[in-house]
Amino acid sequence: MPEIRRLPENLVNRIAAGEVVERPSSALKELVENAIDAGATRIAVKLVDGGLASLEVTDDGCGMSPDEMALALERHATSKLPDEAIEQVVTLGFRGEALPSIASVARFTLESRPHGAEQGWKRVVDHGDLVAEGPAALPPGTRVRVENLFGKVPARRKFLRTARSEYAACVDVVRRLAMARPDVAITLDHADRRVLGLQGGEGLENRVAQIVARELKDNGVSIDVERGAMRLTGIAGLPTYNRGIADHQYLFVNGRPVKDRLLTGAVRGAYADMLARDRHAVLALFLDLPPEDVDVNVHPAKTEVRFRDAQAVRGFIVSGLRQALATSDKRSAQSPDAGAMSRWQAEPVREEPAPALRSIFAGRDWTAPQPRVAEANAVWRGVEAEVMAAPRGRAEEASPVTAEEQDFPLGIARGQVANTYIVAETKDGLILVDQHAAHERLVLERLRAAGAEDAVSRSQALLIPEVVEMDETSCDRLEEAADKLAELGLSIERFGPSAMLVRSMPHAIARTDPEKLLRDIDDDLALNGEALLLGEKLDLVLATMACHGSVRAGRPLRVDEMNALLREMERTPRSGQCNHGRPTWVKLSMEDVEKLFGRH
Repeated sequence: MPEIRRLPENLVNRIAAGEVVERPSSALKELVENAIDAGATRIAVKLVDGGLASLEVTDDGCGMSPDEMALALERHATSKLPDEAIEQVVTLGFRGEALPSIASVARFTLESRPHGAEQGWKRVVDHGDLVAEGPAALPPGTRVRVENLFGKVPARRKFLRTARSEYAACVDVVRRLAMARPDVAITLDHADRRVLGLQGGEGLENRVAQIVARELKDNGVSIDVERGAMRLTGIAGLPTYNRGIADHQYLFVNGRPVKDRLLTGAVRGAYADMLARDRHAVLALFLDLPPEDVDVNVHPAKTEVRFRDAQAVRGFIVSGLRQALATSDKRSAQSPDAGAMSRWQAEPVREEPAPALRSIFAGRDWTAPQPRVAEANAVWRGVEAEVMAAPRGRAEEASPVTAEEQDFPLGIARGQVANTYIVAETKDGLILVDQHAAHERLVLERLRAAGAEDAVSRSQALLIPEVVEMDETSCDRLEEAADKLAELGLSIERFGPSAMLVRSMPHAIARTDPEKLLRDIDDDLALNGEALLLGEKLDLVLATMACHGSVRAGRPLRVDEMNALLREMERTPRSGQCNHGRPTWVKLSMEDVEKLFGRH
């Protein structure tokens, strides 16, 4: 019988490192979090070979004395839990495992100097063994260098990715932590090249836009809503400003970057009827709530959290996002695409001959002899049909704009191009409107206002209830979501430990295979913690109805019809994007127009 024995400290640290330190970015995350918790106002990060060769973090925080440095390299030693109330933790770190775990699998150099101390101190630990210590010259604060990560653990080293992949992961870690603390100045250097340089105190919106994308500030809405003890802040991109992957969604809970399926599901639910299923919103959301209402001690890397009242949190995020988007629901990602702007062609300018040549040919008629008038007329008649073809754009004579009309956000219609796009004039530029996409959104909102959503989800009982066999955990998830599904017209109930009974289906999708539908909904529940799929299917039915009932591309409109469409867009929620998340209109400012003609 194998003997139970106490593992040596070095082996314990290496096992802990397997949980906390997966790759260089994991170590970097722990070190930057320590710097933030130490009260740093400036943090400098330096990488070599994506962190595989070395990574260094320098801060101007409170610093440590030599005795504290020795204690910090022992397991479960921390200054972040003054008592045993772990549920009240407000710092990013709290376990006291990171430094000894990193030091057990790398060459670890720790230098620190408290404010007011005459000199600093240095300790060097090589894969768990203390190899040097003594005085160090550095300004107040702390500097940590990690070199040759997993150098003596080849089984772990071979699983690391390329330097480029590890570098990308490190940059992502720094970006997320920098977003959470706009009051802290952060720099990131890689191989003597400045990658990121952020000043402290620049404000949340500016910091987010600087890190995610500068155009997000112009194509997003600010969020600041409260409900009870919860507060949601940040910036959310307009539905028309979207991406093909969800990597541009940054979520924070009490200042901690997290990747939580409840939060991502809530974001998807908030944008459900404004984005196509394969498109994803761009945003940065900061959720603050009492520490006792969220458990951060559920993952070694602290990237996942668990909420005491998950449904209340989800409902708050969905309603907060929708409320913020509703304030700018008529907006679109208005700036024309840079690629489209670059394809505007200027009329080629005929170059004049050089002055010397001009003097030679001046005063002489060098043109070729012209054919007789009759011959010219015959040639002209041959191309007349092509040259004099009816233009594809239509316009009416411009009438004087009244003071009231000048204030219309979408301007006054001036014509129609290709029987598809409405050209409108505002006091500061031009508006181009996709008449089909715009009217499609208007019809969808009319259908909702008229109660069509309820009609689509009206329940239709099955003649013979269908039994769907599934594993027990899937049945548990579906049973828990049964009440919400019933609101959408899907009536299910438990039928033994490993089966569900489907009694009725939503009227609009009554021909759908119940077994396939339940399995898809179960996958949705497992992935997002919420049954979003069924609602999206019903939204698709409404969107199809709206598409067939809207003005088609290619239909000529009178100017009064165009203006009526513009005015209704100004009154209708979410009219800035169609049902698939594409913009219904774009704006070309007068400055852009002047640039096209070289007048700016």
